[in-house]
Amino acid sequence: MTDSFVRVRGAREHNLRGVDVDIPRDALVVFTGVSGSGKSSLAFATVYAEAQRRYFESVAPYARRLIHQVGAPKVEEISGLPPAVALEQRRSAPTPRSSVGTVTTLSNSLRMLFSRAGSYPAGVERLDSDAFSPNTAAGACPECHGLGRVHRVTEESLVPDPDLSIREGAIAAWPGAWQGKNLRDILAALGHDIDRPWRELPAGDREWILFTDEQPVVTVHPVRDAGRIQRPYQGTYMSAKRYVLHTFADSKSETLRRRVRQFLVSAECPACDGRRLRPEALAVTFAGHDIGELASLPLDRLAQILRPATEAGTVAGPGPGGGAGITAEVAATLARDLVARIEVLTELGLGYLSTDRPTPTLSAGELQRLRLATQLRSGLFGVVYVLDEPSAGLHPADSAALLTVLDRLKEAGNSLFVVEHHLDVVRRADWVVDVGPRAGEHGGRVLYSGPVAGLADVPESVTRDYVFPTATRPAPRAPRQPARWLTLRGVRRHNLRDLDVELPLGVFTAVTGVSGSGKSTLITQVLAEVLTDHLGGAGDAADPAADEPGADADDARDGDAAAWARPAAVEGLAAVDRLVRVDQRPIGRTPRSNLATYTGLFDAVRRVYAATDEARARGYRAGRFSFNVAGGRCETCQGEGFVAVELLFLPGTYAPCADCHGARYNPETLEITYRGASIADVLELTVDAAADFLADVPAAVRGLRALREVGLGYLRLGQPATELSGGEAQRIKLATELQRAHRGHTVYLLDEPTTGLHPADAALLLRQLHGLVDAGNSVFVVEHDMAVAAGADWVVDLGPGGGERGGRVVAAGPPATVAASQTSVTAPYLATALRS
Repeated sequence: MTDSFVRVRGAREHNLRGVDVDIPRDALVVFTGVSGSGKSSLAFATVYAEAQRRYFESVAPYARRLIHQVGAPKVEEISGLPPAVALEQRRSAPTPRSSVGTVTTLSNSLRMLFSRAGSYPAGVERLDSDAFSPNTAAGACPECHGLGRVHRVTEESLVPDPDLSIREGAIAAWPGAWQGKNLRDILAALGHDIDRPWRELPAGDREWILFTDEQPVVTVHPVRDAGRIQRPYQGTYMSAKRYVLHTFADSKSETLRRRVRQFLVSAECPACDGRRLRPEALAVTFAGHDIGELASLPLDRLAQILRPATEAGTVAGPGPGGGAGITAEVAATLARDLVARIEVLTELGLGYLSTDRPTPTLSAGELQRLRLATQLRSGLFGVVYVLDEPSAGLHPADSAALLTVLDRLKEAGNSLFVVEHHLDVVRRADWVVDVGPRAGEHGGRVLYSGPVAGLADVPESVTRDYVFPTATRPAPRAPRQPARWLTLRGVRRHNLRDLDVELPLGVFTAVTGVSGSGKSTLITQVLAEVLTDHLGGAGDAADPAADEPGADADDARDGDAAAWARPAAVEGLAAVDRLVRVDQRPIGRTPRSNLATYTGLFDAVRRVYAATDEARARGYRAGRFSFNVAGGRCETCQGEGFVAVELLFLPGTYAPCADCHGARYNPETLEITYRGASIADVLELTVDAAADFLADVPAAVRGLRALREVGLGYLRLGQPATELSGGEAQRIKLATELQRAHRGHTVYLLDEPTTGLHPADAALLLRQLHGLVDAGNSVFVVEHDMAVAAGADWVVDLGPGGGERGGRVVAAGPPATVAASQTSVTAPYLATALRS
């Protein structure tokens, strides 16, 4: 290509307003701007989407049907665009079978190493590489099916209170409502005493009721209920064990799976001792270790063990079916490949991970860096890599390594288009594209495109003031003093080994440390579980979506024997009345879930419309104005506002509903107006506009004010949850919590709340979090942003390294105290933040 620029003309994706921009190739280009300004719309939804569309045009039409495709972006023209690879902040479907080794393909090479060059017992034939995989029938332990753990039920887990009778709910594991009553009625029909205390029932009866595999069918004569005559029916019995195991294994409802999870006793598989493989595979060794042992080691330690084998002739002995020289050469080739790939991961600060670490336990930033390391070894050139905040979840000490890796990708002849908020990455860029000036409808323009230094001359840019700080910053206020303490002793979880830690209450606490030091384990797992247990399972009030598929944690913990261990001792719990966890998981997984429905604002809006004179005259109740139920919605599109259009050889697309034209409601419902606007018109309002329109509706004012306070005034009330970023989802959850009436002392737990946020948005968010502390609550944040730690009242720094080199409290105290530590990796970066 003679022209060295990617030239975009007339981009109108999402909030982009006819954007024209020229972006250089063979350079590190950073896209900046406040959250929601349109950066990702330009980099991913326009540039990458067009590159993907062009690639699919070269694929055979039949093959295109098998590939998930996105539609053509709304852009007039893009010229000079090479092939593109996207590395986004996204998770795959959570499963404990997906691991660091499978994502990076390190597991494939490790299995091949054992297959071709392992030391086999005398007389044993060589095994294929599949025999060393817990994810294949040839390799998986037949007892645990390759998971390393088995789930069982006991009488104690199924019947926590044996003083109750079956009618009173002794078998707590059974479902509630009609299904539970049905099972009790069937037992009564079978002749069992359901009114006698459980502990008084004969042992044989208790055993059969809980654990039988039989499913007898009996005629049930139900008792008359509320004057209604219920006819006899044929009922099939299912034991408590069968119900729990069937629901946990097969139910599509995450809520049901989460409920029955509490009745399971998870234990290390007795057949394979948690190593997931058949005995034949575990009998093969390399460098004195079986494959399970090597897979469980941190990557940097694994590289140390493999390094001696990188030179041919250093392998201890021949494998079956070949001479010693051939085996040594194979071992050297495979070991060199493994070590080289591990070195890239270690360079990116991921040396603390093991190849068998389940991916659901990884942060989005860790996952993206794993993919980035894989691309670095791919040898591609002439490609545009589009990255979404590669610095996310990265400690400042590891930022230099990330930038080195990005430079190596560029030097290999590639272009890097990076959506980023981290100022070190912005300053290092060859070119910056600043989008804004604000978010949503107030953004969508390219304010500047050029070398970083030129951004200093763009007064409209919010980013400029952070890249080139000139204004005098207000003096930080003195740290608050802890009111009380919560003490955890003997914490054993992942790399936390007999940890004793004192956590202050009544203040803002930042938990810092390098990646893998144990921060999230301590706060989002151990502390969250301790508080949930103390509150009787009543945590998580801020997040109605918490019971949705964030099963990542539960599924991940299935593979960790230490996962359910509790601290040896806990003190200070009496001071806590409530627990709230606020994370960046989506607020919904379909377009039906939106800002208005999630926050409860829409309930107030529907009541307003139901109270109008015309609605009352017609007999319309509030339910009439819901687009999720029949009655007032458009039945053609089922209230979605659009219909799916499937095309044979082209990507499926969505078109506005031909009947309601995207309004979601039928004509009769839309005839009801309030202040001249239909309810569909209200859903199209931004939060800022709705604050004026609904100013006299107290139930709506409170929620709208909270959304504006966290910087979300630009979002539309009806904006689908699927269009929201993780940072926006987190702030919506926080706003939902802020509008609630506070009661008692609440502990708020947040994991990297500033991820995905522009520094200006992060400052706004932190103001709200400090407001929660001012109201008498406690806030704990796991953070890598030193600006957040510098503004905290208390800092707990874990480390000193990651993985097995971490898990200890290196320093704790006010920010200035931790910044003065001589042993903390965080200290010098925190000291710099305190001075700025």
